[in-house]
Amino acid sequence: MKQLNINKLQNSLRLKFLKFKVNMIAPETIYFSKDTKIGKNVTIEPYVVIGSKVKIGNNVTIKSFSHLENCKIENKVEIGPYARIRPGTTLKEGSKIGNFVEIKKSTLGKKSKVNHLTYIGDTSIGKSVNVGAGTITCNYDGIKKYKTRIKNNVFIGSNSSLVAPITLEENSIIGAGSVITRNVSKKSLALTRSQQLEVKNYKRKSK
Repeated sequence: MKQLNINKLQNSLRLKFLKFKVNMIAPETIYFSKDTKIGKNVTIEPYVVIGSKVKIGNNVTIKSFSHLENCKIENKVEIGPYARIRPGTTLKEGSKIGNFVEIKKSTLGKKSKVNHLTYIGDTSIGKSVNVGAGTITCNYDGIKKYKTRIKNNVFIGSNSSLVAPITLEENSIIGAGSVITRNVSKKSLALTRSQQLEVKNYKRKSK
């Protein structure tokens, strides 16, 4: 009986959003909450789950296998596929969250991009920031959580770890593969990278 009630509720919510001209691909696979709010010209691909307290603006695309809860999505935002938008998150106009990205209790500024394989937690990100693949905000030391602040026009190279509390000032660059533990000043390059060693004519030991 409980499952029947859930199915009935979901069907009514799907019909409601279809009437509001939400473009749903395979609507039978999409799950809404009773308090979901959706603007105009929104596209939702298959197997998307929208939890409670989600507000979606206009001209938004949510790609397959994404999960959203207690978040605000402004206009012209693209999410997914395979993205997780956790509580306390705001995605500003024109921002983009790509595949296998998790973002929690954070703000992503206008036209900023987090495209691949990244965790963003307890972070404020400014405008036109590019966050490279494999970046992690290290926000938890096992006892307390700390904040990361990334200002406008910052470029973060792939596979970087940002150890909070930390601030990256405007127009700074983080070199790929870096572990950043101190604040980075404006218009500067910060990187931490071990020297590459090469052993000529190396032969592996035989078994």
